[in-house]
Amino acid sequence: MLAKAAASLDVLTGGRVELGLGAGSFWDAVVAMDGPRRTPREAVEATEEAIDVIRLVWSGERGVRYEGGHYQLSGLHTGPKPAHDIGIWLGAEGPRMLDLIGRKADGWVPSSGWAPPEELPGYLRRIEDAAIGAERDPGSIRRVYNVGGAIGAATGEPFHGPPSFWVEEVGRVAEIGIDAFIFWPGGEDPVGQVEAFAADVASAVRADRGG
Repeated sequence: MLAKAAASLDVLTGGRVELGLGAGSFWDAVVAMDGPRRTPREAVEATEEAIDVIRLVWSGERGVRYEGGHYQLSGLHTGPKPAHDIGIWLGAEGPRMLDLIGRKADGWVPSSGWAPPEELPGYLRRIEDAAIGAERDPGSIRRVYNVGGAIGAATGEPFHGPPSFWVEEVGRVAEIGIDAFIFWPGGEDPVGQVEAFAADVASAVRADRGG
C-alpha cells in the first residue's frame, strides 16, 4: 500500500516524489499500530525485502510474485506506475543498513545529531564498498545531510555560529562527499534562519565550489 500510495502521488505531482524508508527503531509505536516488534537483524532483512517489493509494485507488471521471509506477493497486478523512477532513501548508521544502502538504495540521509562531520567518512566508505561489491557506481547514491543548528552568535556547539562559520562547516562537509543539505533551524526565528541559510550560507558555498 505504501508503494501504491507513493506511485499515485508521483503521478499526481508529475514525478516529484521520493520515498524515505527506515527499519523501525521506534518499536513501541510500531507495536501500538499492530506492527511486529523485530530484532535488529530482522529489521534489516525486512527493509531489504520491502525495497524489493516496492520496486516490484512500481514495475507496472501483472501477476507479480515474491516470496520473502517477511513479505510475499501472490500474483499481484501492480499499478499505477510512477511518473518517474522514484528514489528510495534510507537514513541509517548501522553496518548492515549501510551495506544495504550501498547495495540497493538510491540515497542516504544522515543527520548531524548522530552523524557528526568527523564520522561521515567512515559511514561513506562502508556504503561505497558495499556499492562496489554489488557492481554499482558509488557516485549514483545521493547523500543529503540533515543539519540542525542556528546562524548567529558562536556558542561552541556544533553548527552554531555566524554565517562565515557556517560557510566553512558546510563547505567542509561537502568536501567529504555530501551532495545537499536540509537545514533544521534553531532559535526563535526559524523563517529568518532559513532565509539567512539560503542567502548567506548556501549561496556562498555554491560560489566557493564553482556553482
